[in-house]
Amino acid sequence: MLWGSIVLSAVAVLVAHRHPLALWALVITLPALAVTLVDLVQTEHSLRRNYPASAHVRWFFEWLRPFLRAYVVESNLEGRPFSIDERSLVYARAKGDVDSHPFGTELDVYSGEYEWLAHSMVPNSGAPKDMRVRVGSDQCSRPYMASRLNISAMSFGSLGANAIEALNLGAKIGGFYHDTGEGSLSPYHRKHGGDIVWELGSGYFGCRTKDGHFDPEHFRDKAQLDQVKMTEIKLSQGAKPGHGGVLPGPKVTREIAETRDIEQGKDCLSPAAHSAFSTPKGLLEFAARMRDLSGGKPVGIKLCVGFPHELMAVVKAMLATGITLDFIVIDGAEGGTGAAPTELSDRVGMPLREGLIIARNALVGAGLKGQVRLAASGKVASGAAIAMNAALGADWCNAARPFMFSLGCVQSMKCHTDLCPTGVATQSPARQRGLVIPEKAERVARFHKSTVNALHEIVVAAGLESPSDFQPGHLRQRINVAEMKQMNEVYPFVEEGELIAGTSHDSLRRWWDAADPDSFRRRVPA
Repeated sequence: MLWGSIVLSAVAVLVAHRHPLALWALVITLPALAVTLVDLVQTEHSLRRNYPASAHVRWFFEWLRPFLRAYVVESNLEGRPFSIDERSLVYARAKGDVDSHPFGTELDVYSGEYEWLAHSMVPNSGAPKDMRVRVGSDQCSRPYMASRLNISAMSFGSLGANAIEALNLGAKIGGFYHDTGEGSLSPYHRKHGGDIVWELGSGYFGCRTKDGHFDPEHFRDKAQLDQVKMTEIKLSQGAKPGHGGVLPGPKVTREIAETRDIEQGKDCLSPAAHSAFSTPKGLLEFAARMRDLSGGKPVGIKLCVGFPHELMAVVKAMLATGITLDFIVIDGAEGGTGAAPTELSDRVGMPLREGLIIARNALVGAGLKGQVRLAASGKVASGAAIAMNAALGADWCNAARPFMFSLGCVQSMKCHTDLCPTGVATQSPARQRGLVIPEKAERVARFHKSTVNALHEIVVAAGLESPSDFQPGHLRQRINVAEMKQMNEVYPFVEEGELIAGTSHDSLRRWWDAADPDSFRRRVPA
């Protein structure tokens, strides 16, 4: 666009010597050139830096949308990661704009999909602003105080260097953690000193031997860094559960190769299963080893729930071995990714709500919820979403796409092509130029602050002291136009120790009986 504006302006000037009417062309070309030059040097909008002048077409339609809203069938966006309104909320909070909404809710409150949180006639205006949660069992000597909202796993390689830097700087400013994703701990994660949760997948990137197995000494050197607060064993992710990955050789740059401990230019393989363990007890022994190597920092697992008895087998193994995890992150099937087979992302894996309730029941029913913290990940974009997950047992939430929106992502759906127009999900230096790190980091921090503040307002409205006080009865679900139920009337919720006592709901008891601490296979039919 820049060269086009320059050429057109030059042609108009030359032609004007012979044809005075051509001076009118300068009325168009010179302003276009001026706008282009301004766009190239401004730091607020990535699209304008990468696509000067032409990007204004998007801003025009964004301005026009409220006027056409009544005539636009937004249901055509079904299947996209987030709705227009959810994305607009994130943008407004990230930019510091007013996020209030006039005329009340536009949701159909009589729809069977409508749900809400109960509020109290006696709001608790004195509820503490600091709502952090302590992560670390009795076996953890260096617990971590986690924010109620953090940046979910997104690897260097899937995101560009500028995006990683902006996210981590935002986490540093806002005081929350940044999950590395399974692509390992890169220099860009470390540059600004924001809190890190180091995720280890089946490829053990960043701490692997030449043949792809876990390297304890390499792991220890990084896990003991002050910036690394916790480590997380990734068993599966919601967007492609049970599926390994391949980063094609041409995309394995020198930086990515050095970060992941792999060979440059060769395919980077992430197996479907871990080689360090194959049983529930083996998983716990591996986690205990990681905790020792890290110097006593919290260690947990992340998974998308598949067969409930497999998760319960891990819980049974904790009882049998005395080894406890410090936290479990449940990733819902609605979780996002840069690319995944459609069949897996659409039809494999359990949605967050059901997975979270099963994990909550397993821990509470086994008497372990006080030791093992529970987190939720999957389409979390608001304080209300955090509160709803808290009512189902989550101690905190992780989010990925909302923080990408904070960076300027416009959902162009080009993540897997390396052609991201806003410089977020690309390794192209030219495209990454559009993402100005300090400016985007402030947006990341603002979105986090506004969303956590919204959570606090909901805690106050419910008359509670903390998000941890939310219970299933606070969350209501409309069943049909004439019927409403509390969530504990829709799903079974066990009391402390019920699974051990054998007094739990029939389906939960069957899953518990089928769980084997020595194997992920069913012990008896479930």
